[in-house]
Amino acid sequence: MSVTSLDLAVDSVDKIIEGPHGSIPVRWYSPPVGTASIESATIVWIHGGGFFKGSLDQPESHEVARTLAAAGFSVVTVAYRLVTLSSVRRSARGFGWAPGIHYPVPVDDVVAAVREVQRHSPNGVILGGASAGACLSAAAVLRLADGGADALVGAFFAYGFFHASLPKRSRQLRGRLRGRRRFGHAPMLLNLMSLHYAGTRTALAQPHAFAGGHPLQGFPPTLMVDADRDSMRSSGEQFAQELSEAGVTVDHHMLRETFHAFLNRPHEPTYSDGMRLIIDWAVQAGLSRRAG
Repeated sequence: MSVTSLDLAVDSVDKIIEGPHGSIPVRWYSPPVGTASIESATIVWIHGGGFFKGSLDQPESHEVARTLAAAGFSVVTVAYRLVTLSSVRRSARGFGWAPGIHYPVPVDDVVAAVREVQRHSPNGVILGGASAGACLSAAAVLRLADGGADALVGAFFAYGFFHASLPKRSRQLRGRLRGRRRFGHAPMLLNLMSLHYAGTRTALAQPHAFAGGHPLQGFPPTLMVDADRDSMRSSGEQFAQELSEAGVTVDHHMLRETFHAFLNRPHEPTYSDGMRLIIDWAVQAGLSRRAG
C-alpha cells in the first residue's frame, strides 16, 4: 500500500464546525477519484506544534492527511485554538485586556470536532495526533469516554507526550539525543510548555489536560509510534505501559534513528516508515471493528 501522497490528486474541502468556543476550521480529505477507498472509520488527525503554533497547512497536518487519504481513508484535520498569553490588544473600541487561551479550550475543540465527525461516519472514528496533538487527542479520548460518547474505533499517537511533567529519561535515552532538540526539549523547557498550555498548576493535574498518570478506562485499541532520539519518548514509553496495565490493547513501536516530528518531514524515509505503520494498523483496526 502506498505511503506517499505527493503525486496523487487528493481532494480536500475546508469546512467550519461549531464548538463551545465558536467556529472551528476543519479540512475534510477524500481518497483520490479512481482509487479504492477503505470502508473503514474516518480518521480525525490532530497536528502538533507545542500547543502554541501549527496549522492545517503544515506538513504534519496536510501531508499526513493526504497520505492517509491516498491510502483510501477519509480524513479530517482540525484547526484547534492555539494557546496564547493574556495581553493588551487593540480593537475598534480601543485598547483592552484580552485573556489568553489555555486548557481546556484546545481539548474542547478536538472533542467537538470528533463528535461532529461521528455524526457523519457510519463506520466510526479513529482519533490520532502528533506531539502536542497526541496529548490533546489522548485527553479527548478520556473526555469522550466520560461524556458517554460513541466509542472510538481506535487511537494512534506519534511522538507524543502525555504527562504534566516529563518522566525521568533513562541514561540510554539521554545518550541518544542529538542536535538542537537535545537542549530545546530539555525537561525544564517541556514542563514550562505544559504549564503554559494548562494555564494553572491546578489544571496540570487534571486528567483531561494530561491523560498520563490517570485512570485510562474507555481507551480503545491504541497505536503508539515514538522517535528514537527524542526526549518525549520517556513520556510515550511510560504512557504505553500505563495503557497496557489498564488492559488496553497497545501496539507500541520505536523507530530507530528518528528524531521528533518526523511526520513533519515528508521527504525523509522516516516519514514513510511511520506512515506505513499507521496505515497498516488503521486498516486492521477497521477490519477488527467490522468483524466484531
